[in-house]
Amino acid sequence: MASACLVDANVLVYSVDRREHGKHECAAETLRLLQTEGMGGVSTQALAEFFSISTRRIPDPLTPTEAYERVVDLVDAFSVYGVTQAIVLEAARAARDHQMSYWDAQIWATAKLNQIPYVLSEDLQGWDRLEGIRFVNPLVKGFDLASLGISR
Repeated sequence: MASACLVDANVLVYSVDRREHGKHECAAETLRLLQTEGMGGVSTQALAEFFSISTRRIPDPLTPTEAYERVVDLVDAFSVYGVTQAIVLEAARAARDHQMSYWDAQIWATAKLNQIPYVLSEDLQGWDRLEGIRFVNPLVKGFDLASLGISR
C-alpha cells in the first residue's frame, strides 16, 4: 500500500536541527506520528539531501556516523521510494510546464507516480495542489496531521 504522505528533506533536517525550536518540535512530532500510523514515505532524494545537509549545513551538524544512523532509522521507519527514470522525466515535465524548480518537481513526481496524495514540505510555498497532489507545510504552529483526514 502506498504511503499517505511523502516527507521532504527539510522536514527531516528540522527533526535534528534545534535552532528553530518550533519547527524542530513540529518536524519531530510529525515524523513520530507518521511512523506510528504507518503513513509516511521518503524518497531516496530526501534521504541523500538529509545526510548532506545534516552533516554540513546546520550550525550544530551531525557527525557522519550520527547521520548514517538516522538514515538507517528513517529507512526502517518509512516506505522508501527510489528515483526512477519515469520520475526524472515527470519532474522535468513539471519543471517545464509549471515552472517549478527541478528538485521540488522531483519530490512532486515521486509522490504522483507512487500515488501518494500529500507532500509534507516547507519549500513548496505558493503551491497548494498540482495534478492531484497536495502540498502541506507541517512546520507551522498548529499543524495537525489528523486535519488531512488520513488514517489507517
